[in-house]
Amino acid sequence: MSRNIPSGHTIVLAAGALAVTSLVGCSESKPSIQAAPEKVHGVAIMEVHKTTVPDYVEATGTVHPTLSAQLASQVMGTIIRVNVHEGDRVRRGEVLVSIDEAQQQAAYTGAKAGLQASQESIAAADADYALAEATIKRYQMLYDKKSVSPQEYDEVKTKLAAAQARRDAAHAGATQAEAGVAQASTAMGFTKVRAPFDGVVISKLAEPGAMAAPGLPLLVVEDPSRFRLEAQVDESKIGAVKLGESAPVVIDALGDQPVEGKVVQIVPAADPSSRTFTVKVDLPLNPQIRSGLFGRVRFPKGEREAIAIPKAVVLSRGQMQAVYVVGSDQLASLRFVTLGAPSGDQVEVLSGLQSGDRIVAQPDGRELSGKQVEAE
Repeated sequence: MSRNIPSGHTIVLAAGALAVTSLVGCSESKPSIQAAPEKVHGVAIMEVHKTTVPDYVEATGTVHPTLSAQLASQVMGTIIRVNVHEGDRVRRGEVLVSIDEAQQQAAYTGAKAGLQASQESIAAADADYALAEATIKRYQMLYDKKSVSPQEYDEVKTKLAAAQARRDAAHAGATQAEAGVAQASTAMGFTKVRAPFDGVVISKLAEPGAMAAPGLPLLVVEDPSRFRLEAQVDESKIGAVKLGESAPVVIDALGDQPVEGKVVQIVPAADPSSRTFTVKVDLPLNPQIRSGLFGRVRFPKGEREAIAIPKAVVLSRGQMQAVYVVGSDQLASLRFVTLGAPSGDQVEVLSGLQSGDRIVAQPDGRELSGKQVEAE
């Protein structure tokens, strides 16, 4: 069944359709307009080129004291006093830990008594020998005059030999007793743990009341005046390390400025698990250097070509580094780069830039990405 639309409605629908068609047509024919990039004036631009830079082998390591000692007791006993704490400075010979000396005192007293007894034995043996010696002299005269029989003379000679043996044994016993006294006296000295050199206590491992035993660490003392970096060098690169040569060392805790080190030892055996050699590098005197710090040492190999840029042009974006690269249309774009080790105010670019690229020389923290820059 057909429905008739009134003529007035037909006119309205037609007009609406015409209007929609006109709008669509206008929309399709209107050209798109892009906003012109923002211009930034007075931007310093530099062109990067390859240059000759020092070539070296870099190794990482840890700072250790040149002189360090782990102190332990040489006798067993109860610790009655610990005179120092971590960070205390000590002098050579200073008593650091005291151990109960009752057992050693008893041993010393016994040794002294034994020495006294041996000295009395010597006196008695000397008297017996003197008597036997005088007797043999008298019997010698009587024997020469045929007044005593050979048997009687031999008996007196035997008594002299026995007296001499007792005297010699008494003297040997006295020597042994003196050694026992000296040993007991030394053992009493072991109840005092002393500083082996001038230094600083860096670790306290025992408290009063604890039991000290031979070989059980009580304290760790180190000399704070001399340190060295112990670095691990890959076996394939150990040929670049020369004993006695100078090598710059960067201690991260002290900043990027290297200090001059000297190779003093190359451990001849490689670590079979890591395939590395330990190289010890003496460090100069510096009150800021501490044991346990992380460091990097560079062993020179010669020279090579590389791209180096000023540190000031590098931007940090989280854990990554980037620079502003300027294209031929003068538009600046952010490009991430991989950097090598710094050298002075320059840093090597391992990847991300090519010779001839232009970069913003002084970004000064400005946001320039996508902007048109104009040089000064």
